[in-house]
Amino acid sequence: RHTKTEPLPTYDEVLVCTPDTTEEEVELIVRRALSSDLQNQKIYCLLGAEKLVYKVSKQLESHFFRLLQSSTVTDYRFIIFCNAKAHNSYVITAFDTYKVTIPCCSKTEIQAYLSTHLKVPCGTAPVAQAFEEPYQQNVKFIFSDQAGMGR
Repeated sequence: RHTKTEPLPTYDEVLVCTPDTTEEEVELIVRRALSSDLQNQKIYCLLGAEKLVYKVSKQLESHFFRLLQSSTVTDYRFIIFCNAKAHNSYVITAFDTYKVTIPCCSKTEIQAYLSTHLKVPCGTAPVAQAFEEPYQQNVKFIFSDQAGMGR
């Protein structure tokens, strides 16, 4: 579903995968996605799942299908995002029958959506005010080639 009013996911709905992601982290998000929580309809996501090491990828598959069979939830919301060019990923192979290609929005549409949802209320986030931009956002990504160097 594509709407401009839907909120961004919360911290407990998203797991950003790296080669260091553990089996426990993967199992926790799968359990959350397949548990019966009728009060909120969260959408649980694995981002960059192609980066999972083989052992964790196997556990993801195992936990997902085991919990799916024992769960009474039929309308779960669980999305696994993978780089389409990562052809050697076990996750892509294991979940291939569920694969859906999502048409990408334009950069302008994504920026407009994020600027709508990431605004900071006036006077509530002094850290966000350190960035001199026409609109204040409460999320900034800062990348560095060397950790802890403050760049």
